[in-house]
Amino acid sequence: MRLLIADDEPVIRRGLVKMAETYRLQFDAIDTAVNGEHALSLIKEFEPDVLLTDIRMPRMGGLELCQELHEQYGHIQIIVISGYGEFQYAQQCLAYGVKHYLLKPVTGVVLHQTFDAIVKHRNKGIVSLASYVDWIENIGQEIWMLQTEQLDRLLLDWRAHLQAAGLSVPQLQQLLDDAVGMIFRRLVSKGYMEVSVIEPIGHHTVQEQLLNEFELRVKQMTADLVTQRWGNFKNPLDEVKSYIDTHLSEEITLEEVAEMAGYTPTYFSAMFKKMTGDTFVRYRIHRRMERAKELLALPHMRIIDVAANVGYEDYPHFTKMFKKVTGHTPTEYRTMLGFNG
Repeated sequence: MRLLIADDEPVIRRGLVKMAETYRLQFDAIDTAVNGEHALSLIKEFEPDVLLTDIRMPRMGGLELCQELHEQYGHIQIIVISGYGEFQYAQQCLAYGVKHYLLKPVTGVVLHQTFDAIVKHRNKGIVSLASYVDWIENIGQEIWMLQTEQLDRLLLDWRAHLQAAGLSVPQLQQLLDDAVGMIFRRLVSKGYMEVSVIEPIGHHTVQEQLLNEFELRVKQMTADLVTQRWGNFKNPLDEVKSYIDTHLSEEITLEEVAEMAGYTPTYFSAMFKKMTGDTFVRYRIHRRMERAKELLALPHMRIIDVAANVGYEDYPHFTKMFKKVTGHTPTEYRTMLGFNG
């Protein structure tokens, strides 16, 4: 388990950490926050299993924090620490699902007993909504990018996570059916076309079967996407090359072309270089110069017009780039073809 301690008093905070460190079951990590706002930012980052919080803190108190967690992170177990005069606040916390309320001063024995109660009755059948949404987004992204190794690791990690969540078979079936639908809709919004029918997971009696069926559907969507891109459909790289060739006179960007192909700029840049042996910028420059050579072979075309046709309004810059790529100036190249300028 991971523990987060929120208290604005440094001495009390350190004392609570020491008491937690002596608990019979070692925590995976013990983190601290100086107020509710700080605690919430940490929770968004790593989601502890248990929160131990004072009820009165600056910026955001324990009551507000409990309310936030009740709405977004219902799986986190909360222990509230309060003074006698603050019992009415603790009563409000109970409405936010808080089950453990300790009076100050807190002793190690009482705190350890509370930890024991949490371990014994730790909620089962709960999956963090925030983690679930992130999981859906990540799986959809890895499918879209056809990153099969990362996808396999993600599926393996979540298989272990879901098996440890204590979900019933009906709960797991509903969760996975919903996940298939959400992933499918995200892919469709990006341009995915269903090649084969994605069936619901259906009824099974054991979790292992449900998880296997879910992974089969993820693999099916991945295979469909491969077919869409490289089977009965055009290779997206061919479409990219065609787009570059028909827009040589324009200042198109890597980001623009990546979006057209359905990739992130970083991934597209790496993929483009791997498949062409050139960076996007160098490839476009070479295609411009190849086109320029074709136009320079037309006697009626002025060199300044050739430059404009391949995207260079600055004639000296075009001449410099042409010589860098071909080893000759445009005029020298025309002379080699038997033209005079």
